[in-house]
Parts: sequence; structure tokens; C-alpha cells
Amino acid sequence: MPHTSTLTASRGVEVEIDFMIVESLSCSVSELRISVPDLVDAEFDVLRKWAEALCGKVTYLLENIGPLEFSPDSGQVLIRSNPPDQQTSATKFYEVILQSHSSGNFSLRRFESVKGRPGRKPVDITSTHELLHKLVNDLIDSIPKVN
Repeated sequence: MPHTSTLTASRGVEVEIDFMIVESLSCSVSELRISVPDLVDAEFDVLRKWAEALCGKVTYLLENIGPLEFSPDSGQVLIRSNPPDQQTSATKFYEVILQSHSSGNFSLRRFESVKGRPGRKPVDITSTHELLHKLVNDLIDSIPKVN
């Protein structure tokens, strides 16, 4: 059964993980979200620094990730796999969205785009428990401190 786990870290940071499957050594996650109250309405440069720190620290996923779009007006940075996983019939990629509007949000998902079909569909992120633990810690550690 799908289950959302919520964890609270320092500075009021809240982590939500949508688990689809949990086994003894691995798990499948549909989305990982982080709410960072310190980043509500933060300057756009703070989001840019977060994106750079995040992409420099998280180098162990199936593909490297890098900033793709910076949108100062909407207070958002889009990060994706760079390059995505190109298979014969489909392309898979991670997508991270950092936002300073609303509640200072982070979202990580994985998508698949099938050749010959319009659009994309979400797919689960499968990892070991150890990798997920490292990922959550690295995501929290990459959050910039706002004065």
C-alpha cells in the first residue's frame, strides 16, 4: 500500500516521502518533497545557490542532474537529468523543482517519455534504503542558510 512518511529536521524543514513499495533492502518512491520555511520569498540568488550546491552534492543517482531553467519571476529553478537515460523505446529522467514562493518547496520525481507518444508519465524511483537515507541527508545539507 502506498504510504507517505513525514520527517521533521532542523530549522522547521519538513521532508515527505511517498513510498509505493518498501522491502527489506530497497524501496520505491513516487515523490520526495521538502518544505523549507526559511526560503519562503527568498531572493532568487538563494535558489540558484541551492540548485548549484544540490547538483554538486547529489552525484550518485542513475544520471547526473543539472539546472535546466531559471525563472526569477516565478521564484523557481528546474533541474533535470543531464543527460537523461536514453533507451531504445523511452527516455527516463529525474526532475527537481525548487521554489521560493508559497512555502519554500523542493520536489524530486522521475519521469518516462515513450517514443511516439506525447507527454510523459511519472515512474517510481527505486533505491536501497541506504541510498535514500544519503539522498535525504544530502538534500537537507544542501539547503542554503538565509540570514
